[in-house]
Amino acid sequence: MLLAIDTGNTHTVLGCVDERNEVVQTVQISTEIGGTAYEYAVKIRSILELAGIDPTGFEGCIISSVVPLVTPVLVKAVRLITGLDSVVLGAGVKTGLDIRLDDPGTIAGDLVATAVAAKEEYPLPAIIIDMGTATTITVVDAAGSYLGGCIMPGTGISLEALTRETSLLPSIEFTAPKKVIGTNTIDCMKGGIVYGSAGALDGVIDRYTEQLGEIKTIVATGGLGRIIAPFCRHEIIIDNRLLLKGLGHIYRKNKEAQAAGSARAARPGRPRKARAKG
Repeated sequence: MLLAIDTGNTHTVLGCVDERNEVVQTVQISTEIGGTAYEYAVKIRSILELAGIDPTGFEGCIISSVVPLVTPVLVKAVRLITGLDSVVLGAGVKTGLDIRLDDPGTIAGDLVATAVAAKEEYPLPAIIIDMGTATTITVVDAAGSYLGGCIMPGTGISLEALTRETSLLPSIEFTAPKKVIGTNTIDCMKGGIVYGSAGALDGVIDRYTEQLGEIKTIVATGGLGRIIAPFCRHEIIIDNRLLLKGLGHIYRKNKEAQAAGSARAARPGRPRKARAKG
């Protein structure tokens, strides 16, 4: 079993990925920038044990993090509770993905992982929507190349800004309104957030489709994807474990490459021909 860790700005998700690259269980903790390795180790061990997962039973660990300050802390925490050195998604890690950005080194690990999962698990070309603290909409083309995408304020951020900057508007839940045209403040706010977010996704998807032609797959992940995607006019697959699946694929690609390298190094060299002395 593989331990796959996805650290976002708000939450850190721990996933158990089996040998078929299926995510069999997930648990979640809060991402705390000021947390120490020992504090993270205690939280991770406790939550895994509560879920009936043996922390010492993992064969490996891979981490994707968009919070650089937390990354080395998590690496140490994992080593404390499992004895494993984690693969950290970043420079030098093999992904099998052709990244066609102006500067490929600037891509975040979570975008790489979801793109790899889309490439491995769904028909291409694919549009990937990740709705977390920020909303990202990215593209993998028919050849399996990562073309890029766009970043928008997340739905949660938008709602928080709306209630913070307007004195008379209350906090609301992320649920659809009773009708499209709201007739009270709460439903008007819900309609704006839900239909506005869905409309923004549809608009970007339409423009990507105009540029690329036929899109075979549109897949959404992240905490709010399952709430917003059903209100989009496009058919969108909900896969909340997409990123963890991508981490599983990346981990195994690197282990296979490492094993191949070790095998090559272990092969005996060709004997040299003796030169005649004269």
